[in-house]
Amino acid sequence: MTITAYYHPGYAAPIGDHVMPINKFALVAEGLRHDPGVRLAEPAPLAEADLLRVHTRAYVDAVRTGEPRELAESQKFPWSPQLYSSVRLTGGGCLAAARAALADGIAAALVSGFHHAHADHGEGFCTFNGLVVAFEALRAAGAVERVAVLDMDLHYGNGTAALAAARPLLFNLSIYGNDYDRNQPFRDVSTRRHADGTNHRSIALPNGSGRAAMLAAMEAGLAELLAWGRPDLLLYQAGADPYCEDPYSPLALDHEDLLARDRRAFEFARRERIPIAWVLAGGYTKDTSKVVRVHLNTFEAALAVFG
Repeated sequence: MTITAYYHPGYAAPIGDHVMPINKFALVAEGLRHDPGVRLAEPAPLAEADLLRVHTRAYVDAVRTGEPRELAESQKFPWSPQLYSSVRLTGGGCLAAARAALADGIAAALVSGFHHAHADHGEGFCTFNGLVVAFEALRAAGAVERVAVLDMDLHYGNGTAALAAARPLLFNLSIYGNDYDRNQPFRDVSTRRHADGTNHRSIALPNGSGRAAMLAAMEAGLAELLAWGRPDLLLYQAGADPYCEDPYSPLALDHEDLLARDRRAFEFARRERIPIAWVLAGGYTKDTSKVVRVHLNTFEAALAVFG
């Protein structure tokens, strides 16, 4: 089969010299351009109505206009007039991939899921929460009833969890190696613990965790997901920052370990016959080619399982 991956050059807002490697999305697209198993497509930008189902008018207006600047930059990106169009496109990529997965069984967007974004502000390089925006847009269209998120970024998906708390038909499972709260990561998960809820669950990976601990956490967490109820769609946040050379990562996970993670996620979706759409997330290793390799490996795993 051919997997559709949504990419647009407009994803990259001008953020200057920043720890976030904004060029990685273009590099992943280039790495896929001649892959016969992948079709690159451009998404439409989100409509403002899509954003307002999840985010407050004051916050959306701040990102659009730049005022108040503190709110417009709450996600730790410098504001520019291009920011609003950029995040409408990245959110549009996530939504397009979700729609395509419902039709084809699997699809991808070369965007982040922006799992730290809250209703009224951004955090952690996340402006608008594309995962929850996609869920609400699909529900409004009558395309889904229940959606689950499998978040395997290094950092706990605090924004998605907070938004899920008010949305009983959305389940968020976050398996993480850094807790995250109020724009601050906590590298040692033993020092911090947030509260879970009935539809937002999490499993912390202690410092030094390797493949066995990660896969065991996935098995336990995915069992909880199914116990909550079978979703119509699984949104998979495939982070590159758990990689052992990432400056934020205390985990012992190399490229092969993360490939095994991705394969397990896709095997679960195929076995349970749940459509799956995935997004790229985090990855701050100084050598960006190693971040790109993690993301390209996710496509390798998807094609191996679904191809």
